[in-house]
Amino acid sequence: MQSRNPVQPLLLMFPLGLFAVAIILDLATLLGAPAIIGTLAYWNVVAGLAGGIFGALVGRPRVAILLLDMGVLFYFATLALIRVRTGDRTADAGILVLELLGFAAAFGASWFGGRLEPNHSPGMRRPISKAADDSAGLSTTRREAA
Repeated sequence: MQSRNPVQPLLLMFPLGLFAVAIILDLATLLGAPAIIGTLAYWNVVAGLAGGIFGALVGRPRVAILLLDMGVLFYFATLALIRVRTGDRTADAGILVLELLGFAAAFGASWFGGRLEPNHSPGMRRPISKAADDSAGLSTTRREAA
């Protein structure tokens, strides 16, 4: 059964964006930014987890895609739990590398999910062009001689 949720791309990209911002903030913290930036990165991971759980449950009906999404979310939840043990919730270089691996897995899961089940909502469909629509003569298809 195809998903007809027009908000599905947003539900998928919002957690990916939050995880990417967390990686950038952690990198800034390792390069000398204040510790509050690392704490902000931690809260980006937590918000990405909340958005990812919501997006996985609402936007993805297929089991394989749901398992990939939940695997990435468990991975980032484990990273968040590791960060809770520190006082200011900052990350070291090892956590940053693990975040990069998790982001790569999340990106791969979203790509695989898009390949497995493209969005077929009516608002996202591309109209089929006909020969009569090409008034400027820009079509690359051969025209039949009249």
